[in-house]
Amino acid sequence: MKEITVGLGDRSYPILIESGLLAQASTHIGRFARGGRLVIVADETVAAAQLPALAAGLDGIALETIILPAGEGTKSWAMLERLTDRLIDLGVERSDRIVAFGGGVIGDLVGFAASILKRGCGFVQIPTSLLAQVDSSVGGKTAINSAAGKNLVGAFHQPDMVLIDPAVLATLPPRELRAGYAEVVKYGLIDDAAFFDWCETHGDDVLAGDPAALTEAIAYSVASKARIVAEDERETSGRRALLNLGHTFGHALEAETGFSDVLLHGEAVACGTALAFRFSAAQGLCSEEDAARVGFHLARSGLPSTLSEAHVDTDGATLVAHMAHDKKMEGGKLPFLLARGIGQTFLAKDVDLAEVARFLDGER
Repeated sequence: MKEITVGLGDRSYPILIESGLLAQASTHIGRFARGGRLVIVADETVAAAQLPALAAGLDGIALETIILPAGEGTKSWAMLERLTDRLIDLGVERSDRIVAFGGGVIGDLVGFAASILKRGCGFVQIPTSLLAQVDSSVGGKTAINSAAGKNLVGAFHQPDMVLIDPAVLATLPPRELRAGYAEVVKYGLIDDAAFFDWCETHGDDVLAGDPAALTEAIAYSVASKARIVAEDERETSGRRALLNLGHTFGHALEAETGFSDVLLHGEAVACGTALAFRFSAAQGLCSEEDAARVGFHLARSGLPSTLSEAHVDTDGATLVAHMAHDKKMEGGKLPFLLARGIGQTFLAKDVDLAEVARFLDGER
């Protein structure tokens, strides 16, 4: 079993990675069952495919389960109210632990509910999608979407533990696996060109579900994120902002497609990453060759790398208007993650949004 620690002083927590961990769940999270009970929150899809295995792994522990609809629409005010009301009905106390059992949507929603319920309850992440395993389950960012944009209402609230079982990905639809792979590639593009090389060599194995390749990709990604989160938990120094590569463009694409299954989050990040590299090349920051290499690898992996592939045919001004609601706006300026090359991402605070709009018009 691989164990990685997110080092945050007295709020540090472990991330455990091993195939078959669901069967050992009581060993690892049984100690959080205060009064002998755990409350598990899952969506309908995960509940049908994985909840029996988790329940078997928690044999002897009393379980309460809350099942919510699947999909991005669950990260909403309505579902937050439904979830918190149900948790209150169950008599959840601050010393109890809520288990977020699902992908990024459930992890974000449950984490946010835990952060505000009775002014802060503990929770455990058991991510069941590749995207959640390599990214959203680690680091304590929790949120719901609003009509104006993605993740605009939320809080930093760290889990007590993250339990990652790569074996659960066997039931993940291929499209969801590809969407999660976009976040894996991101870690190589941020600050480790050698890992991007690894992705070019082993990406097909990851997408084919090869256990060794999956475990390696997950462990590397989690270790990278854990290190960055420990350095800059609340994104105050700019270091953690590097994890947002592709997200500024990507969130605008998600908003334009209505935060729907038309464009999954990981697909939006993939397209946003390709756009960030091409915009960087257009600004003379990185080579056309590096931008093309990134776009080619994403496209070869079955991910969108152009606006048309992301099902977006909207003028640049409209997409930039979505960006204006980005939570990273500061003093009317929107920082962008751009690149000087593969493995050389940086935060640019002087980007002209009119130039971005013209670039996006050209991308159409």
